Amino acid sequence: MSLKLFDLSGRRALVTGSSQGIGLALATGLGRAGAEVVLNGRDGARVAEAVEALKADGISAHASAFDVTDPKAVQAAVAAIEQDIGALDILVNNAGIQRRMPLEDFPVETWHEIMRCNLDSVFYVGQAVARHMIPRGHGKIINIASLQSEAARYSVAPYAASKGAVKNLTKGMCTDWARHGLQINGIGPGYFETPLNQALIDDPKFDAWLKARTPAGRWGKTEELQGACIFLASRASDFVNGQIIYVDGGVLATL
Repeated sequence: MSLKLFDLSGRRALVTGSSQGIGLALATGLGRAGAEVVLNGRDGARVAEAVEALKADGISAHASAFDVTDPKAVQAAVAAIEQDIGALDILVNNAGIQRRMPLEDFPVETWHEIMRCNLDSVFYVGQAVARHMIPRGHGKIINIASLQSEAARYSVAPYAASKGAVKNLTKGMCTDWARHGLQINGIGPGYFETPLNQALIDDPKFDAWLKARTPAGRWGKTEELQGACIFLASRASDFVNGQIIYVDGGVLATL
């Protein structure tokens, strides 16, 4: 009986920014738990390639290439998914970017680029999907926050600001939408082996610092985020709302 709480058979999930990295890992985890998944990204060819890889793994998958920073494109794409593929039960707001440089040198246009992708998109896609979920009286929205929703490092202040805002937007979505039967929560990854972090992985000094700073003593593997995502997407979390689960190997637990 307990395992059925985590069964996603018959559920349909949209995962933004899912042609690679954490997004693709989360989509894979949801698919293996039984969900039908819709992959998203701006590069249609890369999204299609990822869809084929999931299908080869026995997962029911579809492509939906659109720009999550364009509110009109988001509304049109979500409407098309609902009409052509089917009702969305789960949304994972994963799309995000990182830019590193000293804050005093940070260009204004790059600040806005980060905010559009990391924060505005969560509002645009979350709102568009919630408008379909609310009349149905159920739905799961999982926003991908970050370890840096709680802390910051040199040269990534705008990223930390965007992810701190995602944390509180998650709480705000819960405050507005829980009464309609929706559960809105977040996952805060620590440092994972992803294309976004490749420069840090290749930096011996940072690699040594990260392993020493993390109680687990290593980088995370993207598949280690799947369990938290399945939990938050399933009936097992039906009374969990407005929370962020940090999956960071213990970084936030220690000085």
